[in-house]
Amino acid sequence: MDMELMADAIDAFEQRLGAVDAAQWSAATPCDDWDVRTLVNHVVGELLWIPPLLEGSTIAEVGDRFDGDILGSEPLTTARSAASDALAAASQPGAHDRIVHLSFGDFTGGDYLGQVVSDVIIHSWDLARAIGADDRLDPAHVTFVDEFLGPQLDAWRSAGAFGAAVEVGAGASAQDRLLAQTGRSATWTGR
Repeated sequence: MDMELMADAIDAFEQRLGAVDAAQWSAATPCDDWDVRTLVNHVVGELLWIPPLLEGSTIAEVGDRFDGDILGSEPLTTARSAASDALAAASQPGAHDRIVHLSFGDFTGGDYLGQVVSDVIIHSWDLARAIGADDRLDPAHVTFVDEFLGPQLDAWRSAGAFGAAVEVGAGASAQDRLLAQTGRSATWTGR
């Protein structure tokens, strides 16, 4: 996992998070049944899991520490702290080679971080679309997710992480094709 790409992806999410106004926390997102707060809580939760999992803790050992609403009254501050801790843990020597114990198997730290970064990038689009912010993803981020997730899409879909692929035209952009593969429509405008 390229640490610069990871930091850029997290920063892009945080920029969109910083644009959320008080009235938008309950706004619908492209993720079925998730409002903005639920989506942000999910992403921040993913970041909070990185340090203990890279240190070798199992899901059972971490327990319910990151269950429920972890955002508190200052979501952006919480997100920034989680991001800082996640990046510090991912930057430790050997972190990418360690075995991480997830609920669905064991992975190298690098593969695990690739999963989290892919999630952050996709949810950056979701958040931007939900709040009416700029939803253009960095082309390097789109390429990363496409190359990393491409071979795994069916497994993620069967696990419920993505909906059915959406049809796009032959002239669709790389971003729109990626979104379509994850069950998202580039024309989503809310419910």
